[in-house]
Amino acid sequence: MNNKKKNEGQTDFSYYGLYLLDYLRKNKFEQASDNAFIRERANRAAETYERARLEGTTSAGAQELAMNTLLEGLHYSKYAILREVVENEFADEVPETEREYFTQKLLPLVKNVFSIYDLSDDNFALSSDYDLLYTELTGAVVLYIEEYGV
Repeated sequence: MNNKKKNEGQTDFSYYGLYLLDYLRKNKFEQASDNAFIRERANRAAETYERARLEGTTSAGAQELAMNTLLEGLHYSKYAILREVVENEFADEVPETEREYFTQKLLPLVKNVFSIYDLSDDNFALSSDYDLLYTELTGAVVLYIEEYGV
């Protein structure tokens, strides 16, 4: 019954809402459980699509604009960035079968590292701040592995 009730609120999401919910869950964004956030974003995306079509934009072009609206500021999750560091820099130390668990275990311990960076900037990966964050996370993982192992 609990699972049914939990899923009821999610099945009435629009296409954009379901897409966003899936994206947020896969990338482990904190907003994945915020139905109001998802609905608001989905509504804005649908309005963007409709407005673009009324202005003569092609369906594909309107869809691209809607998706940009839907995912604005959501390109870089803390989990995805940390997972990238673990996969790229610690492939030999952390077996592939343990990376998910290891990343989840480490994430709360490195939240302070993320606190000084604006991950909502859609161009964050192109900035020097991304390189700094990547380096800081790499250092934090090294220290963790040295102290506690995998």
